[in-house]
Amino acid sequence: MRRSERLHAVSEMLRRSGTHGVSAERLAREFEVSVRTIKRDLAGLANSGAPVWSRPGPNGGYGLAPSASLPPITLSPAQAVALMAAASAASDAPYADLAAAGIRKIVDVLDPGTRARADELADRIWIDAAPSSSRAVRSALEEALSEQRVLRIRYTSAEGNTTTRDVEPVLFASTGGRWYLVGWCHLRDAMRWFAVSRIERASVTRIPCRGHTVEEVGEPPQNARSVHR
Repeated sequence: MRRSERLHAVSEMLRRSGTHGVSAERLAREFEVSVRTIKRDLAGLANSGAPVWSRPGPNGGYGLAPSASLPPITLSPAQAVALMAAASAASDAPYADLAAAGIRKIVDVLDPGTRARADELADRIWIDAAPSSSRAVRSALEEALSEQRVLRIRYTSAEGNTTTRDVEPVLFASTGGRWYLVGWCHLRDAMRWFAVSRIERASVTRIPCRGHTVEEVGEPPQNARSVHR
């Protein structure tokens, strides 16, 4: 996860903690970074003008003043639950953490009556989501695609062969209930599909991609579409 994305996610967690606040240790566990890094993030938020407050002591923590909330948003209970269900069912999708944070932000500022009805309806929807890949791996893949940087991955194929590869990410694709990273593989010197669930480690290098395009991947299936449609 890029620092800018983590700062946004941290601010959302602070806002949702309300008057109780949340400890630096819990934030560090949530975002898989050190307490020192979280404290630098909190200082960065405060320096940028975010109304961050802190409370010392054993039950202390950090929070965000109510002035940081969004104005009321008009959604029906069913619309609100549709957003929550979509995010919950696709927890392994690219940028799922950011989507869930945005949806929580929207739901939190609904009028109390709508939010109560949405909560009641949400209790009637159960989702048995498959375990997702690690947050660290997904964050690296998302950053590499967004920034168009070469990604270094440790990958184990379906046959059990493990290799380390440099990949230029081109797109994410979902097919057969599984997410793939599609990119130009330096090891094979060709376009390859990598099952995200089989990527054991991933790190973003400083090497820029050379401009491989979606067209190089080939023609998508007839029923395939981009998420903005």
